[in-house]
Amino acid sequence: MKPVIVDARRLLCPMPVIRVQDRVKELAPGTRVEAVCTDPGALNDIPAWCRINGHKLIETRTEDNEYIIVVEVGEDN
Repeated sequence: MKPVIVDARRLLCPMPVIRVQDRVKELAPGTRVEAVCTDPGALNDIPAWCRINGHKLIETRTEDNEYIIVVEVGEDN
């Protein structure tokens, strides 16, 4: 199953987290979300949001000055 892409490019904190949060609310548990960000703060903010809200951080990586954060939706989204 391909991940749901959340385009958070050119958005500054806290907007990448808010975009991911809004999208996750619509998804079933186990769905993967791939956030594409340009704000390096998202590398800290989205994982912290995952810990607080019961979602699983799968991966973080950097590609061509973009930060990719992959999250798996938890049971209590």
